[in-house]
Amino acid sequence: MLLTIGEFARASGLTAKALRLYDQLELLVPARTDPLSGYRFYHPDQLDRARLVAWLRRAGMPLARIRSVCDLSKTQAATEIAAYWRTVEADVVERRELVTFLIDHLSGEDTIMTDERPLRLSYAVGTDRGLVRPQNQDTVYADDRLLAVADGFGPAGEQASAAAIDALRRSELLNTLADQIGADSGTTLSAMVWSGDQLGLVHIGDSRIYLLRERELFRITEDHTVVQSMIDQGRITPEEAESHPDRMLLVRALPGGDPEVRRHEARAGDRYLLCSDGLHRVVSDATLHAVLADSTEPDRQVATLVGHAKLAGGPDNIACVVAHLHAA
Repeated sequence: MLLTIGEFARASGLTAKALRLYDQLELLVPARTDPLSGYRFYHPDQLDRARLVAWLRRAGMPLARIRSVCDLSKTQAATEIAAYWRTVEADVVERRELVTFLIDHLSGEDTIMTDERPLRLSYAVGTDRGLVRPQNQDTVYADDRLLAVADGFGPAGEQASAAAIDALRRSELLNTLADQIGADSGTTLSAMVWSGDQLGLVHIGDSRIYLLRERELFRITEDHTVVQSMIDQGRITPEEAESHPDRMLLVRALPGGDPEVRRHEARAGDRYLLCSDGLHRVVSDATLHAVLADSTEPDRQVATLVGHAKLAGGPDNIACVVAHLHAA
């Protein structure tokens, strides 16, 4: 006897809305779908898989990984879940260390970590209206303690991006931004708080941070966008995301969203690029790599990157920070 979607939802601990999504993702396909009404029916034998999905979602596992776990044997699934949880625990430890780092930094009690070869930071910033937008709503900032890029949007976007960086620079709370800008405006924020050989990352939205290490380029932030969520759920590929009509829609931004924060270990020789989407959407990773890897100083690299974005049509505001780490 088949169960209705409501009965199956109650028995499995999943909502009917979640079941409809999992059907679309082919994670939990109904045993039968009425061809006229579209109503879904499930077999009781599907309950074990549904309950496993519900438990793994409560544990925070991404849908794409859940799908692979559900297709494994019980022994293999247990091994995969254990590996996932080790990753979660390591992330919690890293976040705890970052919180301690930020508390010390924001309270003015942080100390430069001792090292036989302490690191020195050189940097440059650049921003441009581009060739299409009527005004520049991007804001950049850099000093010996903070590197930051913010991309504002809405009628008060310029004020929003400036306020976000100013709040971080003054060690104020980012959640107070809602009192400073309109409800229909906001900003992304990608920043690195520097202390000795440790960098605290603060990130929300679709501005990005890249790292060039040992001549390889890595993106060390993840876009908080609709298409990135769809990639994480296994609904589209990264290649399909490039031309998706919703590729510019944000799912997290300031004010209101919670920034991602984590600690990053820096090394002598590292080079960092913080940039708004006005740069990374029109300039290829290969070009970013080539510019960051050349022998010129940060100010020359910034000028070259802004130039590449404008040569590509400059459809959006452009903002970037380039920083090099040296052994002092």
